[in-house]
Amino acid sequence: MNRPFHKLRRPNKYGAKATEVDGFRFDSRKEARYYQDLKLREQAGEVVMFLRQVPFHLPGNTRYVVDFVEFHSDGAVLFVDVKGRETEMFKLKKRQVEDLYPITITIK
Repeated sequence: MNRPFHKLRRPNKYGAKATEVDGFRFDSRKEARYYQDLKLREQAGEVVMFLRQVPFHLPGNTRYVVDFVEFHSDGAVLFVDVKGRETEMFKLKKRQVEDLYPITITIK
């Protein structure tokens, strides 16, 4: 059978619903809402620009992808991960990134 790839995906084990906004796919509705809020904050001038899905490379050929990097008008740079649930694997990778890179990841 030839089924589209998206039909073969298993449901998220934590109940998150994939959502599409502006042609971008988000892993959860919460992440999609945060993206929409960022766009409003960008229009208001609070946020100069933002990036989505920024990878950080870790030892062991592993990577961690932060959901958003925000560049604020006051010069602040914020690394944001939108989470409904913090798994042990997430906590481990977050600690590794913060140990290897001079950043702090904010959880929303």
